[in-house]
Amino acid sequence: MCGVGTAPNCVYGSDGKSTQSHPNEDGHLRFRGEDGCFLYGVFNGYDGSRVASFASQCLTAELLLGQLNSSHTDNDVRRILTQAFDVVEKSYFETIDDALAEKAHLSNYLLPHNELSPQSQKVQERLKELEQEVSGGATAVVALILNNKLYIANVGTNRVLLCKSSSDGQNQVLQIGRPHSTDNEDELQRLAALGVDSARARQAGQIAGQSSTRRLGDYRAKFNYNEIDLLSVAKTRPIIAEPEIHGSLSLDGVTGFLLLMSEGLINALESAHGPEQANQEIVAMVAAELAQQTSLEAVSQSVVERVKRLHHDVYVSGRQRATYCSRHEDMTLLIRTLNYPLTSLPATPTPCGRIYPVSVPYSNSQSTSKTSVTLSLVMPSQSTLTNGTNTASTLEEGTPTPGSQSPTATLQSTNTQTQSSSSSSGDGSLFRQRGSQAAQPDETGRVPPYVDFTQFYRLWGGDHSDSQSTQGGLGPQ
Repeated sequence: MCGVGTAPNCVYGSDGKSTQSHPNEDGHLRFRGEDGCFLYGVFNGYDGSRVASFASQCLTAELLLGQLNSSHTDNDVRRILTQAFDVVEKSYFETIDDALAEKAHLSNYLLPHNELSPQSQKVQERLKELEQEVSGGATAVVALILNNKLYIANVGTNRVLLCKSSSDGQNQVLQIGRPHSTDNEDELQRLAALGVDSARARQAGQIAGQSSTRRLGDYRAKFNYNEIDLLSVAKTRPIIAEPEIHGSLSLDGVTGFLLLMSEGLINALESAHGPEQANQEIVAMVAAELAQQTSLEAVSQSVVERVKRLHHDVYVSGRQRATYCSRHEDMTLLIRTLNYPLTSLPATPTPCGRIYPVSVPYSNSQSTSKTSVTLSLVMPSQSTLTNGTNTASTLEEGTPTPGSQSPTATLQSTNTQTQSSSSSSGDGSLFRQRGSQAAQPDETGRVPPYVDFTQFYRLWGGDHSDSQSTQGGLGPQ
């Protein structure tokens, strides 16, 4: 019923190649509890993955160890969700109490010893280590399904979409809640009530380095906010971890899917194509992949790869929006289907293996740039190579499959204006059927050659006739 797709952050160079600027900081959770209770979450970490990782583990313990049951009312569920976030925040800060105390002690030491002595340098190095240990935070969005009713708890700038499919095949898209950012009027009013200059906050676009006005962790924004210029006049803590809760929404009779997206995913799509149709675009991508794939994990990963590719293609195109696409953050997509049918498993071969996206470069006679098209690579089980819904080649049951093969594969080539024989057909085909019957392997596990190289050897021989005597004839030696 659920699948998750992820992609790490990247920064593009002038040649279009990407490099990862920091380890992946996103997190997610997906659990099934008792009494038909389901819990899902996506966490967007920053300045490290510690908070996102801690929250994804701790929230599960705070919600699925008997706290929720089918007899609870909507008010009970909302109260339990709010309490869970509060406990997670307090528990996290307890884990860094000792580091914060040591940091404060060493900071006081440096004041009377401000010389560049070896001891002071050691203290400064230790302070840097402690800062890395205690800094960072996360935004979170959690979906709870209980008694076939949906509850959403949101802290920060991730996004939730509920897609309902009608009998005529139309998709109705509902965004549940708004991001807690400096563009949110309700959040600006909340900050203004605390004494914060809301107009200045809107203009800045960020508070303490982040666009979110609600977040988990981030001790500096929570405890040292009076040292932050924009927040220094606040009467009380302005950056909070209290979730905004939506629901319940009845799922009775609903056919469709629920999407939980990290800020990095939606920002990448909006950077490439603009924010106007981003929700409809992501839903269309999911619906298209659901019609082709047999695994929700494959659907989720394929959609993330499509967004990543769109973002990259806009950057290398040099078009108007390319300036917005020089980098993207970590991307996470969680899909939960709601009575939504997946593509039926193929009749043969069965069972189907896991499907992984692969990037397959292809040549274009009109261009010298590298271009990629994403296919779906089904690793064995029974080894089917699939491009969308079209099976490109099938290995019969007797064909050996390497058990130690990596589940992902990338084929790379540099395109030139001189087309190779494998890409000059012009019909876009990347793979060919090699016959209905696959050759049987010998005792070494190998199959005899099934490509006729006679024409190649004849042409090669004509160009290398002087060396035939030393080669001992045509053909492989």
